[in-house]
Amino acid sequence: MDAAGRERKPFLFGIGFEMEEGFFIADPLSQVHILFDINGISNAPVYRSPVVPFRFTCIPEDYHTYRKRFHTVMNGLKRGDSYLTNLTIRTPLETSLSLQDIYRHSHAKYKLFIPQKLVCFSPECFVRMHPGKIVTYPMKGTIDAGILNARERIMNDHKETAEHNTIVDLLRNDLSRIATQVGVTRFRYIEELQTTRGPLLQVSSEIEGTLTEAYPDQAGSLFFALLPAGSVSGAPKRATLELIRRAEGEPRGYYTGVAGYFDGKTLESFVLIRYIEQGDNGLYFRSGGGITAQSICRNEYREAVQKVYLPFTSS
Repeated sequence: MDAAGRERKPFLFGIGFEMEEGFFIADPLSQVHILFDINGISNAPVYRSPVVPFRFTCIPEDYHTYRKRFHTVMNGLKRGDSYLTNLTIRTPLETSLSLQDIYRHSHAKYKLFIPQKLVCFSPECFVRMHPGKIVTYPMKGTIDAGILNARERIMNDHKETAEHNTIVDLLRNDLSRIATQVGVTRFRYIEELQTTRGPLLQVSSEIEGTLTEAYPDQAGSLFFALLPAGSVSGAPKRATLELIRRAEGEPRGYYTGVAGYFDGKTLESFVLIRYIEQGDNGLYFRSGGGITAQSICRNEYREAVQKVYLPFTSS
């Protein structure tokens, strides 16, 4: 990434959550093996065919299993190992759609398809780096838009507010590692996402800082200094990562890692959430949410299951 950045040559990249796997593709617009659409920059044609009726069934892990994971996290929070931990689950899927079908029909700001491996339709920017500037948009807080007074509920929920405040503070500190004059420019604004389960409301903030004009010379080094993404790990990072390993019991791989595109000037990246992977025994949807000392197990389980969706509906 540093070498390509110094030459101002475009590249596509992806990095797993544990930073033990990744890919780098030079001149990515000239290849069609890995498909991507990153905020409108894409190597795949727009697919305008309507979605035919499809089957999409999830089989979430039972509540008792989730509760054991939750209690592992809660015990860590009570010990002071962490004050915010992102807990995720792996949900088997049965669907008549292929991973490529899902990529083609998904409506999302960020999309990625790796054959026989994964499809991602993420709404969450990780960081956007320009000469002189870096911006991040942490997302924390999700609610079914169909709930009565959903906007007021999510904005006034004490637990969700505390969780969002923590992530904003964590990301502000992360950006301060590589940038100056870091500050919050928008705090807790709402965006609506359309899904197979109906619309969801998602709460985000905007944080920005100042980079040098020559940041591409160190594009990779600067980027890796921010990993893993705070919004899908927790705080403080080092102890929280160990707590995640104990609670989840398996590596996440690319899920909750990051991917992005550098066009020679701007590096746009996103968090690999809203993610379906091809496993040995079928398809799995990965989802989760932030756990704090105020979290209620049943509510967190419901949120993780609610996030298992496709960002489109059948015709």
